[in-house]
Order: sequence, then structure tokens, then C-alpha cells
Amino acid sequence: MTGPRFRRDGAWVGASVPRREDPRLLAGRGRFVDDITLPGMLHAQFVRSTVAHGWIRAVDLDEVRAVPGVVAAFSAADLALGDITALLDRPPHEFVPTSMPVLARDKVRFVGEPVAIVIARDPYAAEDGVEAAVVEYEELEPVVGDTAALADGAPLVHAEAPRNTLVDVSLFATEGIDEVFAEAPCVVRVRSKTGRQNALPLETRGVVASWDDRDEQLHVKTNTQIPHQVRTVLARCAGLDEKQVRVTVPDMGGGFGQKCVVGREEIAAAAAALRLRRPVKWIEDRRDALTAAFLAREQRYDVRAAFDADGRILALDADVVCDMGAYSCYPFTAGIEPLMASAEMPSVYRVPAYRVRGRAVTTNKAPTGPYRGVSRPQYVMVVERLMERAARELGLDPVEIRRRNVITVFPYTGVNGITYDPGSYRESLELCERVLREEGWYDLRDTGRVIGIGYACFSERTGYGSGAFAQRRMQVVPGFDISEIRMDVSGTVSVTTGTMSHGQSHETTMAQLVADRLGLDIAQVKVVQGDTDRITYGFGSFASRSITIGGSAVAAAAEKLGAQLKEIAAHLMEVDVDACELDGDGGVRLRDDPDRRLSFAELADVAYLRAHLLPKGVGPGLSATASFDVPGDGTFSNATHGVVVELDPGTGGVEILRYVCVEDCGVAINPKVVDGQCRGGIAQGIAGALFEQVTYDAAGQPLAPSLMEYKVPTASEIPDIAIHHLETPCAFTANGAKGAGEGGTIGAPAAVLNAVNDALRDTGVELDDTPIAREAVFRALEAHRG
Repeated sequence: MTGPRFRRDGAWVGASVPRREDPRLLAGRGRFVDDITLPGMLHAQFVRSTVAHGWIRAVDLDEVRAVPGVVAAFSAADLALGDITALLDRPPHEFVPTSMPVLARDKVRFVGEPVAIVIARDPYAAEDGVEAAVVEYEELEPVVGDTAALADGAPLVHAEAPRNTLVDVSLFATEGIDEVFAEAPCVVRVRSKTGRQNALPLETRGVVASWDDRDEQLHVKTNTQIPHQVRTVLARCAGLDEKQVRVTVPDMGGGFGQKCVVGREEIAAAAAALRLRRPVKWIEDRRDALTAAFLAREQRYDVRAAFDADGRILALDADVVCDMGAYSCYPFTAGIEPLMASAEMPSVYRVPAYRVRGRAVTTNKAPTGPYRGVSRPQYVMVVERLMERAARELGLDPVEIRRRNVITVFPYTGVNGITYDPGSYRESLELCERVLREEGWYDLRDTGRVIGIGYACFSERTGYGSGAFAQRRMQVVPGFDISEIRMDVSGTVSVTTGTMSHGQSHETTMAQLVADRLGLDIAQVKVVQGDTDRITYGFGSFASRSITIGGSAVAAAAEKLGAQLKEIAAHLMEVDVDACELDGDGGVRLRDDPDRRLSFAELADVAYLRAHLLPKGVGPGLSATASFDVPGDGTFSNATHGVVVELDPGTGGVEILRYVCVEDCGVAINPKVVDGQCRGGIAQGIAGALFEQVTYDAAGQPLAPSLMEYKVPTASEIPDIAIHHLETPCAFTANGAKGAGEGGTIGAPAAVLNAVNDALRDTGVELDDTPIAREAVFRALEAHRG
């Protein structure tokens, strides 16, 4: 049954089609992990470390097993699982591999680390069992910050990691760069630190695992962005063949990167289900989500930039230190943040000389994983602060200095060895400024109110292919995606994608791609995702790869199926295949005689039910498989964000009056979905700029274990966001689309911070850290008044 058509100019791609997911989700008919109930299901909770650093001297679970309702309790010794180990193929002086046990075995390295798992008949009994556990620790001195971790004689989080350093790389060092700085007319410096954050998806992590005797298979239902990688790690840890593990993903309430690494808890819960031969469910509570889930963002930058007298950048010299917490995350390792920052820091600017050192430091905190943007919000903020500082030193307008430095000729190969495909860097900058000027925001700065205007100009590398990840020397090299499409007897299709939606509208946008390629209504396209038994292989969703890579594979598979349909139709109509074309209405017709056509249903009837009528050499059925991998260095979306803020002299509070985003993600498959991605990303970027921070005391105890302490912006703090689209099609991907998932988050911290500093322009105070401290703003304004 077909639904209403919402095509744009006869095409699905480019149309703001209403999301196909929404009727189900908005009516409360979504099915999330915690909605799953199986007969005989048990519930799991974890005994977690109460100390940040220490030897485990004893784990006593006898009292736990005596608690009413408790069925079992397991320590690391009981389950005997293999460790989770993420690797880079780098020499020992650049990368130190460390293993993360599923349950802490000999040592605990952060508060909240799982030490044992308790299985009970209901969640309440499981919690009671956790309270009854007795764990004896020999406490060790913790290291709670990167400076302390790097200090001489600091306690070692991992004995195998000298100076608590897991990654230490110098990817680029232009010859003669010191002479450039010595001779430059203008040298500016920014020292910046960004706060540790939690991705804070609405739905916390969770898993339901059960053993199926008939299939001889462990079925794991979990809300992960990377189902195939979970299958691989679980099979290795539990000593199973991968065919004995099936991972499926139900509806998912957000991930933002936190769910694109393999967690310990889902492995432990699945192992318990295997051991007990009964279904086991684990749902993370919010306290554990805030203290023990993968965190992100805590980074320190010391960066210099040299400029000539006209404001053109001559060189960039950076030292990047990332606090990665207690362990490397799988599959990306602790190198994910320093390697990203080191490789891409030149951003949208023509930088002739570049030197960078990037380090990942281990500390006694919850481990760090990816979070929307991965280092780009941080290094973009630093580079944009350098632009602002140089503009002030040289007496230039902040927009003008950017205009003189942005890349304008494409393709452009930077000093970092990356080739940037065509974008609208200068155009987005100029349009953003024009919008703010025409709306009259600049006039407010002369009214006596404390008004600031700030910009951030940046690119978002999207669709990292295998080549890009291979440059990081990851042992697991993500990149390609595989899609299979099948047409059934009724002429409708199902298509698989190795990507995994956690709110990005894949059921809609992937269907738009297929509908255009075959000439179907999107209601006739079913998108299958998140099932390792039905999908050949996939690397999931992260790094804005879903449409660029997954969508390109889907489109290629649809084109192959279209070719099959034309071949069968040509045979049945006794014409050459070149005389046939898809008619855009669910059939194949003759080019010169459009009235002669066969519907897909008629062709499918032959392919399945009357296969003797098929052309010689064509087998029964209608299906096709295709893969896609972005060539070269991938593709780059770009944007400019402009922000207007007002500071409250009485409190130091920051209010965002206006937010303008000019973005270019190539061809937007669904503009309304792109708008949603931009607005959601900007909200998370504002959160990092003004509100959110995970902090610890000197003993490594988390100081923000609930939403009472961890400040999250509400709708009142997020302004109306105006979005303007530019379109520079990508030459590599289906339909010319680039990724759009992370740009909002990347640009917002820099734009907000620059706007606050513009408002403080007469005080002599400049702020370079986030989140922006209200107290620092207040003191600056008070001193200026005094």
C-alpha cells in the first residue's frame, strides 16, 4: 500500500518527507531495550568500585547469593572471560596497548568500574544483592588530571604505560617552522582547556541476552551503534564462534558516540545469560550513566600561530593533551582524540607550516570514548580563538581575517596531507555575517547593553573511508559498508544497511535513496538495520558516515536491482535491454513506446513463480548486493556559525539572543532531517560551552553523579536557531551528499566563546576555557565597572 507522495520536482531526494519512524515513536509504539520482556527473564546489576585506584584483595559474594530473589553472582574469576583490547599498529613509543577486563580482576582504576555482576529475579533484588557485596581494596594514590598523570613520579594507572601515556605522536613537523615563528610580524598564543562531558543520550545503555537451544545461538538485543563489533568482541571474550552470536538493535533513544564503543556491561550480562541458560536484562541507571559510562572531551591545548602583517597565517604549532581516563575504548583506542586533533587542526584555513604533538594520558577516571564531533569542537575552538586574537593584534575585523585565510581553491591539499573536496568556506562566512548585519544585531552593541557577536568557521570531515582510518593504523579498520536489496513477489523491496540509526531517520532517508533509484513510493521500501544475522557486515553509525557511505551502498544495490529488472523486462517484451527504462512509477517501460510497460509486481511474479520464463543465465529471485568505500581522504561538509550574546552584569550570566548557522552538507537527502541534525548538534555544543562538565575531587570521586549536579541546558537556554543551506555536491557519494551529523556540535563552542569574549572586549579579559565560568564573566565585568 502506497502512502501520500511528498516528492520535490519528481524526486524523493531533496524532499522534506515526513519521518516514517514518527507515527510509531510518537504514539508510544516504539520498542526499546527496556520494553523487551522474555519468559523467565532475570535482571542484572553491577557491584562497582567505590575507590578510584586500588588492588582488589577480596571479592566476597556469599552474602549476595543469600539475598532473597538473587539467583547468581559472578566475579571476574567466576566468568573467566577474555579482555577487551583495542590496538593500533604503531611502535611502542607511540602507542601502549592496555586491556580492559570485562569485570575488574586484580585492580580497579576508576570509581564505578564493574567488579562483579548480580543476577536476580527482579531489578530490586539485584540492587539489594549489590548492597550485600563485600569487596576489600588496598587503596592506591589516584591520578585525577592530565598534569598530575604526567608529573615525575606519578602513580601509574597501568604499569605498562610509562608516565601514564598511552599515545604520543608527532604526525607533522614542517622543516624550518621555528624560523617562521622567529621572523613573523605577529605571533599569538592560546592555552585552552575543555571540560569533561557525558554524551547523555535520553536512553541509557541496556541489553537483553538469551541463549537459544534450537539455533545454538546467544541472542543479544542491545542499543549499540556498532552491532557487528559487539558480536566480534563478545564471541572473542566468551570463546564462541561468531555464528553462535546474534546481535540485534531495537529502537534506540540516542547514542551520540557513547554507544559506538563496546562496553563491558553488555558483555558481562550476555556471558551470564550463556552461563545460566536464562534471559538476562541489564538497564543502566542514570547514576551509572553519569559516572561509569564512556565520557569525552577533556582536553588541553597550547597552540601558537604566526601571521604576516596582512593577517595571513604563516604557521601553526600545537601541543595537545587528552585525558582519556582509565582505558582505551574498542575499537578506536585512546588515540581517537589526539589523532583526530593532530590530523585535522588546520581546519578550513590555508596553513603553510604545521607542527603538532598529540598525547593520550590515562587517569583514574571513567574511560573516554567518542562523542559527537570527537576533538573537532575543541581544536576548532582553539583555532578560532587564534583568529580572534590575531585580528585584535593586527587591528583587523574578525570576519576579514578569516576571509583572508579560508581555502577558496579546490581540491586543496593541506600541509597535513589531507585533500579537501570543494566546499563553500568563504561563501558561508560571508552569508552568516550578512544575515546578522541585516537583522540589526551589530547595532545593539552601541546601546549600552553588554552585547557580543562571535563566529566560527569550520569543516566537518565526513564519511571516513578505509584509507582514512588506515592512516591512524587501527587494527580494526572501519570504512566500507555493504547493502543487500531484495524485491518480493508483490514488487516491494527490503534493503539492508550496515549503519545503525539512533535517531537520524534512516528509515526515511535510506528509503528515499532507494525510491529514487527504482521509481517506487517510499512506503514500498523497508529498511533493515541492526541485525548481524541479516546484514552481511557493517561498521555502524559514527563520524557522519551513514548517508555518505551506508547510503551510497544502498543506492548502488538499488541500481543493480534496477538493472536486473530491466534485463527481465527486455526479455519478456522481446527488445534490447537498452530500449528499456525504469518508468518512475514502479515499472519498466519502452523508451520509444511508454505505454508498453511491465510493473515490478509482474516482473517479480515471473522471477519467483514462473522462473522458466526468465532469460537464459538469469536465476530465480530478485536481489542484489553492493558495497561502498569513500576513496581518498573522504569528503568535507562546512559551515559558519554566528552567535549574538548578552551578558548580565549582575550575575555574569550569558544569554544567547540569536544563533545563525550557514551549513553546506552537499545535497541534502531530506532538508528537514538536516535541520534537525543541526539544531540538535548546536544544542549539545551550547551545553559544552556554557553548562556541562564532569568533575572529580582529589580522591577521584565523581562530583556530578546525578542531574542535580550535572548541569544540562533546557529549552529555555537554547535559542531559536536560523539555518541557511548552501549546496556544494560531493563527487564521491550517491546524490552528492556529505555528512551532517556533527557540524552543529563542532561549531557551537567556538562561536559562543568568541561572542562572550567580544562582549568582554573593553574589560581586558579574555576567556579560553569551556564551560565558560559565570564567575569569571562576573569578575571581569565588575573589575571593568570599578
